[in-house]
Amino acid sequence: MIILGIETSCDETGAAVFDSTSQKLRGHALFSQIAMHKIYGGVVPEIASRSQLEKIDIVVAEALLNANTTIQEIDAIAVTNRPGLVGSLLVGICFAKGMAFAHNKKLIGIDHLEGHIFSAFLQADGSINQTLQFPFIAFSVSGGHTALYLVKGFGDYEVIGHTIDDAAGEAFDKIAKILGLGYPGGAVMEKLAAEVNFEDFFTYPRTKTLHHELITFSFSGLKTAVLYDLVKRGAYQMTTGPIVEAITPELQRQVASSLLVCMGDIFEKRVKQALRKYPEVSAITFVGGVACNKYLRQRLLRLCQNNRKQFVVAPPAFCTDNGAMIAFVGGYKADQGLFDDQELDVIRP
Repeated sequence: MIILGIETSCDETGAAVFDSTSQKLRGHALFSQIAMHKIYGGVVPEIASRSQLEKIDIVVAEALLNANTTIQEIDAIAVTNRPGLVGSLLVGICFAKGMAFAHNKKLIGIDHLEGHIFSAFLQADGSINQTLQFPFIAFSVSGGHTALYLVKGFGDYEVIGHTIDDAAGEAFDKIAKILGLGYPGGAVMEKLAAEVNFEDFFTYPRTKTLHHELITFSFSGLKTAVLYDLVKRGAYQMTTGPIVEAITPELQRQVASSLLVCMGDIFEKRVKQALRKYPEVSAITFVGGVACNKYLRQRLLRLCQNNRKQFVVAPPAFCTDNGAMIAFVGGYKADQGLFDDQELDVIRP
């Protein structure tokens, strides 16, 4: 079947066309709102949904054009309906439902997180990675989510680890904001860390698991530790905020580097824990926006090499929110006959 995938869970408007018969991504398109939200230091939900409304028809038309496909050739429309910003989700769902009704197409509601889990199968040229075998562990890390999944098959997976408070990407963004590095913070912090060769200057605390049977992440305490360390160094005041003149380029590099090394240690420790619990897995996949970070990729690659496991990471274009992963998941759901009706709506947590 030929699937049109639509993604509008947050501030990215994405669409793609996937052919489940040839197992090929025909084409995709994406509009990013990062420039709109930079001045606010994070995503503003109302601005995000308004932009989704303005851009969705253009992005879908572009995806169909890039795929050299008409709406008449589409068999089903897959659209993200959970989790995410309610306003943004509604834009995508209403557009998909209207298009499905007007052209007599089937609908498939897609879990955004499932899209990320299976995005590791997508390759830069649009083909599907045939070497990735089940079962594997998917490590999904973004600004909104940090979780480990045991993936047994298409649509068959379970959470084996999760954050108990903040996501890793959120920690990057908030600390970057304190340092005056802007939004989003991940890429600029990696660049600064590379300038000092990823040295661990301040040895921030590595969070511990709450229970030996649980794989948990916690980044709230790490953010607080960085904050209090900056207070101690005279670069931050609790009542008024950052002391700009005290946040020197050298301090920015040192904090960024120390934070990245700390994150790498935490990631490695949790993945090792997962491998001890599930030694039968064939691979570790690294997906989500934070998977664009080359330093963290290298840390996990070495870990997998040492444990004789395959390491698979999605191409950068498919790490952040995108329509390709939604179209791909829609493809195997369509093959399984898992369709929804016109009552499809946002599923709230």
